[in-house]
Amino acid sequence: MTLLLSLVGVLSLVLSGAELFRADLQGDLTSGPSTGTSERLGGLDALTIPLGFLHGALYLATAVVFIVWFHRVRSNGQVFRPDGFTQSAGWAIGGWFVPFANLFFPYRTARETWNASTQYAPDGTYRQVSGAPVVAWWLAFVVSTVLDRVSSRQYLAAETHEALRDASSFAAGAELSTTVAAVLAVLFVRKLTAMQRVKAVQGPNAAA
Repeated sequence: MTLLLSLVGVLSLVLSGAELFRADLQGDLTSGPSTGTSERLGGLDALTIPLGFLHGALYLATAVVFIVWFHRVRSNGQVFRPDGFTQSAGWAIGGWFVPFANLFFPYRTARETWNASTQYAPDGTYRQVSGAPVVAWWLAFVVSTVLDRVSSRQYLAAETHEALRDASSFAAGAELSTTVAAVLAVLFVRKLTAMQRVKAVQGPNAAA
């Protein structure tokens, strides 16, 4: 899973650089037609269109694997702390597909799973572990999702070289935000997985 997330992040970074280059070329065209610039744009399209399809397919595959993992760690959390959740484990999947609610439900599930997976202290109480990785990942994910949708609409509405230049610049920022979200997702996945492994070894009677 972390490999898939890393690949998504790398491809997004490459596409971000390509969009910045595209914005520069579109900026050149605002002053008038240029055969050389048009040819470079054609070459750029020949590279970025296949990369875009690959990125989309990889993103979808990563989303499926992530949701499967998300449900698994949520189920593990139920074992660690049965009274630590406000919703059933099924919402670890369903929460992603409910409009508007998907802006909060997955985060709540993630935070409750995180809390349920914290290790025991020597006195048998739960350790206090910062939830910053959960918050950072979720905020980055929401921001990147919103920016990607805005970017798509901006491209569809662009009809002039100036508008295309602006759309490319915005798309570069959107792709960069996806890279950041992917990096933070890797950190979140690795940390939560490691926490659950330790918690599983400790067992419910570790303190005793």
